[in-house]
Amino acid sequence: MSDEPQPKKPRPGWASHEPQAADTPDDARDDTHTDEAALPRSDESDADSGGKDGTGPATATPGGSGTAGGSGTAGVSAKKAARDERRAALRARRTGWRRLVPTWRMVCGAFLVTALLVVGGFLLGYALVQIPAANALATQQANVYLYADGSVIARDGEVNRENVTLSQISEDAQHAILAAEDRDFYTESAVDPQAMIRGAWNTVTGKGKQSGSTITQQYVKNYYLRQEQTVTRKVKEFFIAIKLDRNQSKDEILEGYLNTSFFGRGAYGIQAAAHAYYDMDASELDAGRAAYLAALVNAPSQYDVVAHPENRAFVENRWNYVLDGMVDEGWLDPAERARLTFPVPKRTTHSTGMSGQRGYIVNIVKQHLTANEIVDEAALDAGGYRITTTLEKDKQDAFVESVNDNLMDRLDKDNRKVDTYVRAGGASIEPKTGKVVAMYNGIDYVKQYTPNATRRDFQVGSSFKPFVFAAAVENGSRTQDGRRITPSTHYNGDSERPVQGWAGPRYAPENEDHEDYGDITVSEATDKSVNAVYAQMAVDVGPDKVRETAVDLGLSPDTPDLDGAGPSIALGVANASVLDMTQAYASLANHGKHTPYTLVEKVTQNGRDIALPERRTRQAVSREAADTTTSVLKGVVEKGTATAAQTSGRPAAGKTGTAEEDTAAWFAGYTPDLATVVAVMGQDPVTAGHKSLYGAMGLPRVNGGGAPAEIWGQYTRDALAGEPVSSFSLRLQPGAHESQPPAPDSSGGPSSSDDPSDSATDGSDDPGEGDTGSSTPGDDSSGSDTGSGDDDTESEGQDSGGGTSTGSPSGGQGGDTGDDGTGTGGEDTGGGATDDSNRDELPGPGGLSGALDGRRWD
Repeated sequence: MSDEPQPKKPRPGWASHEPQAADTPDDARDDTHTDEAALPRSDESDADSGGKDGTGPATATPGGSGTAGGSGTAGVSAKKAARDERRAALRARRTGWRRLVPTWRMVCGAFLVTALLVVGGFLLGYALVQIPAANALATQQANVYLYADGSVIARDGEVNRENVTLSQISEDAQHAILAAEDRDFYTESAVDPQAMIRGAWNTVTGKGKQSGSTITQQYVKNYYLRQEQTVTRKVKEFFIAIKLDRNQSKDEILEGYLNTSFFGRGAYGIQAAAHAYYDMDASELDAGRAAYLAALVNAPSQYDVVAHPENRAFVENRWNYVLDGMVDEGWLDPAERARLTFPVPKRTTHSTGMSGQRGYIVNIVKQHLTANEIVDEAALDAGGYRITTTLEKDKQDAFVESVNDNLMDRLDKDNRKVDTYVRAGGASIEPKTGKVVAMYNGIDYVKQYTPNATRRDFQVGSSFKPFVFAAAVENGSRTQDGRRITPSTHYNGDSERPVQGWAGPRYAPENEDHEDYGDITVSEATDKSVNAVYAQMAVDVGPDKVRETAVDLGLSPDTPDLDGAGPSIALGVANASVLDMTQAYASLANHGKHTPYTLVEKVTQNGRDIALPERRTRQAVSREAADTTTSVLKGVVEKGTATAAQTSGRPAAGKTGTAEEDTAAWFAGYTPDLATVVAVMGQDPVTAGHKSLYGAMGLPRVNGGGAPAEIWGQYTRDALAGEPVSSFSLRLQPGAHESQPPAPDSSGGPSSSDDPSDSATDGSDDPGEGDTGSSTPGDDSSGSDTGSGDDDTESEGQDSGGGTSTGSPSGGQGGDTGDDGTGTGGEDTGGGATDDSNRDELPGPGGLSGALDGRRWD
């Protein structure tokens, strides 16, 4: 072993730090700094060759391989140089415009990024956009008010829309809309790009304007969104349409679209449009009319050929386009298509606003619905109800015409100030059904808002008197001297005669024009409307019982001034409405049976029936009480204060009335088929205060026998035209028209009764009536108060010729007087069946019945 130092084994990563020759290549110098671990390994003898030529140190590895400092890095450098060279060459070739063209790698990358953004955006939008609640406009509907025959009275609400189900829309109308807007509706998705392209192409090429949106998208816009043209709305529309298509059927979407589309003339939805243009329901639309309505959707205002006749040629082209589309889709037979002509819409349909009688009717029916808890006010305000009333159009028109002919046309408002005060109200009811068939409330709702048929602020006057007499018969009442009250009962009829038997303050009513009538029967006092007689009768019956009878017949218990009136109740100080009075008189016409009146026949909402409350008929007063009252009231028409009502040409009964200071004049009357009340009222148009009608129409005064009775006569004649004439069939109280002695004079002498044994003491405490009183001759057989079975004779037999009848009680006549009694001889037992001897007089000249004195017309 040599003493010279031995070279050490280099450490890993060692490199020589000896300076290199200046002419050493750059690659070689760089390689001397390359980490050994970074050099490629090889089994070839690179290390040996490197060691032999002495160009660089060689390092032996345990594996027996060596790493050359220069040759390994040379290969790497060569590859790098080659790449750089290729890139330089490529850049040299991509000069000018070629630099602007993206490479395929760039295109693929951009496509991938875009696809990811679109998918991500869709998923994000689908997740974020929810189906919202319907907008306020889309849910607003009108309430539609109809006559009994289905014709429209009025539509209320800010939006003229009436939603209907798809089954209530004709197939022609459905197909016409599809042909115009979206022929592939049932086969396409909610959003169809092809439809958008097709719509744009048809518009550009002049084949007709067609929306690029599907029906689903248009429905979404109408029902959920607003109409603004913004990107945000379009995006929402897109996602809501997709979701809606998954949640609703195609039929449901089409139904919603047809109910929300705007067709012009203020009509939203196809039902309102069908009425606005053709005055018919959507179910009645044929192909021609349906095609026109479908053509309107794109430009409702401009396509109305009535409003814009200059656009007719273009509209007809659109109409033809729709029909041709129906043929192409197999929805319309070509032969039928060839026969169709352009259906010009109506220039004007009947107004559905609030003018005329319509506004009154709408408000009164609304109050009726809410008061009877059929529909609550909030629901009614939301709209969507179809309300069929009991009003009959021909009778309603007849009422208006009669008021105009007999009252309004006779006014001279320019020269007579009092004529500006005149108002009129009226109502008409079928007695057997309680249906209100006509009403008159004022000249025009937009000019006079107060409905005169339902207001309760005018006295009813003497038209209240029949309730007093009905109460007397119903309660078997007697005079102060004990005489039974019948049509033949005598009273003192002198004006300002103090009533007897009244514990309250002195009351001495005046007769009209202060006329004294002396001794007078109830029938005569009714014909002449003698206040003195009826004020005394009210005391004889009892004011509370009179009130009870009036309410039972139909007056509201809340009628102002009905309570606590005392004897004055007979003179009509109560402020009942025309409609309430009509209901009460209808009960008299229906033999004492009361059926609550109704204004509503049927109510539906979106095709669903709303339950109506049950109306029960009850016997308000006995048939004898009602029919005897009718027999008395017939005389008022035939020979009393209401002869003007004879123009009806039918048997009629009724009563006139005048309020204090002539602020109102009434006539309330009925035939067997119709009860009607008419009132003429005076009201200041500025202050709304009540005004006297002296001098109105150029007459000294207005009373019930004037304009009210004339209106009643003409209306009743026209309303019942074509219907058979019916006579009254009456069952009267026993002894109704038997002769009675006059009332005893004020000296208090004995009665001239034939049967002094039937004395009575009721009312004997009255110092003005010294006589104790006795029964009428008709009471001989019983000796008891009226209402007992022994006294229940068919006195009507005398009125119609003296015949009597026997029989079992008639069915359904609950409450008849004497039903529990037993008959004797030829008398009717218990109010038996009515035959000819118990019928009213046959119709006489002009259809009128005979007078109530027992005569018949020859």
